[in-house]
Amino acid sequence: MRAEALDPVLLRTFVAVADLGSFTAAATAEGYTQSAVSRQIASLEDVCGVELFVRGARGVRPTPAGEFLLPHARALLDRLADTVRALDGLRRLDTGTLRLGAFPTANAALVPRALARFRARHPGVRPLLREGTTERLLPMLDAGDLDIALVSTYKHPSVDAEHLVTLLEEALLVALPAGHRLAGLDRVPLDELADEAWIVADDPAAIAALRTRCEAAGFAPETPLRVAEWISKLGLVAEGFGVTLVPALAASALARDGVVLRAVASGRPRRRVYAAVGRHARRSPAVTAFLAELRDVAGNLRP
Repeated sequence: MRAEALDPVLLRTFVAVADLGSFTAAATAEGYTQSAVSRQIASLEDVCGVELFVRGARGVRPTPAGEFLLPHARALLDRLADTVRALDGLRRLDTGTLRLGAFPTANAALVPRALARFRARHPGVRPLLREGTTERLLPMLDAGDLDIALVSTYKHPSVDAEHLVTLLEEALLVALPAGHRLAGLDRVPLDELADEAWIVADDPAAIAALRTRCEAAGFAPETPLRVAEWISKLGLVAEGFGVTLVPALAASALARDGVVLRAVASGRPRRRVYAAVGRHARRSPAVTAFLAELRDVAGNLRP
């Protein structure tokens, strides 16, 4: 006998008959006719291959086989009820997990603020956060290791993902030493920085993206300083070793002494920020709720 042959409806009727000692009483309790209860018990007996009740003029009582089945039937029905309650908890966001990925500067303000709002509304849902570049996060999303990922066009003109939700478009600022000759300007012409040393991650995609933006302003950037971490980039800027581009999304979190952040005067480089949702997670209540928080926070951060 296969496990799937044990229909929970039949087991529930079986337990009711055993508890009440009567097909008629079980029918009343479960909302069936007496004949329907008789058919269900007969079907269960056919599945089990044994008689489960001794029928008598004054009611019914379990056979030894019925006595054996009874505690197992109760346990199966309890497990099923627990499963239904657990699924209801997931739907209500009383419990569960949200697996989130984000690129580093999204974790400066956008993600923490959205997570704080989400936690306030759904404290039972546990967030799991993984940081990485867009190129690293998208394969994790496709593999089902993440439910949602914040990605951007920082290194590439577009993002290749199946389901994208646009959150914002932001400017890329230029970080200058505080004593730089252009630091007093509100907007810095990018071509005025043609002779500067540019600080960029030692990553072919990042270097190519910087080169594309600078060549649009009429020059090829010199990139003798290759570092990835923002704290290192801005440390070098503060000491006058070069300049670098900083996403506006992280500007407040990256503020430090000795560095000024300025908008670019013309042909302003920009990037788009998206939430990419995994195919498996599009109907996830946690993802739907977190997306709403992301949109609200992004709306407040949008310049």
